[in-house]
Amino acid sequence: MRRRPALGRACAAALIVVALTALAQAVRSSDLTPGHPWPVPTRAGPVIENLRTVAPRVDGPLEVIPAGRATVRVPILEYHYIRVNPDPRDRLGFNLSVTPADFAQQMGWLAADGYHPIDFDDLRGYLLSGGVLPAKPVILTFDDGYRDMFTTALPILHAHGFKAVSYVVSGFLNSPRYLTNEMVLEMEAEGIEIGAHTVSHADLTRISAPNLQHEVFDSKSELEALVGHPVLDFCYPSGKFNDAVVHTIQEAGFQTATTELPGIAHSAGDRFVWTRVRVNGGESLPEFVLNLGQPEPAVVVTPPPAGRGSWPGSSPLPVTFPLRPPSVPVPGPATGGPIP
Repeated sequence: MRRRPALGRACAAALIVVALTALAQAVRSSDLTPGHPWPVPTRAGPVIENLRTVAPRVDGPLEVIPAGRATVRVPILEYHYIRVNPDPRDRLGFNLSVTPADFAQQMGWLAADGYHPIDFDDLRGYLLSGGVLPAKPVILTFDDGYRDMFTTALPILHAHGFKAVSYVVSGFLNSPRYLTNEMVLEMEAEGIEIGAHTVSHADLTRISAPNLQHEVFDSKSELEALVGHPVLDFCYPSGKFNDAVVHTIQEAGFQTATTELPGIAHSAGDRFVWTRVRVNGGESLPEFVLNLGQPEPAVVVTPPPAGRGSWPGSSPLPVTFPLRPPSVPVPGPATGGPIP
């Protein structure tokens, strides 16, 4: 079972809404009033607790997205580097690099405007298991497993009590510029979900069937051996996929996969080609806000008294660790320019 520590009172408050599923389903929509704000996240404290056993008291009404909608608008933001691009001549590197100052401003705006970062466990729990979501949900994804996810992005996320998802290229771990095994484990302890992004960031549409099996199955099993639980979410390198790639992702036991196609609306039926919102280097805050799109309508519910219900998380899915296919030699991680 994935650990989910408490990263701020409002983050915990957002999570407790899953316990309100039955309440949200029982209350008639005519009795619910839209427009009440969810509590704004506050700075997380240093104490790490398990949200599956700690259910803090939440007073007053809360805004939620009630269960039962087949399609839900949840922007999945796509980040790469959180850094100042070191080479002004590198246009690709510039586009992939959101400066720490811009990232901090974006996260501060999300917090101030009442957005609630969730992860794919939460979105799957909503679409597949009848859960509920906090108002203005957003998923923060970071591709490739660059080290600045740990050194620069994580402290900013922690300050707001924000969840996120790190898509890790398993073969790049412990290489220069990339996360180490220890960093991955510490990120998990801080509430960051670990997703798979292949073994070597190969173009999955242009490799042989054995290599495709290796890139997908081995990335999953290597990360699972590291974190100690199933890794259920995948990201296509450079957003490239075809029918054979999607079939292999499903065969490996993944439950979702994200692309680089633009969009914010998601359903259970398209969960292997979920769209994202790319955040580019040099993007202004008004552009960032505009790209979030119109939030999913929410309704107001009153939480039950303290002690009535707990945080069950996403309902368990019938997922097993996949068998590891025969290894195929692949080149090591590049140490030069950025990966698109």
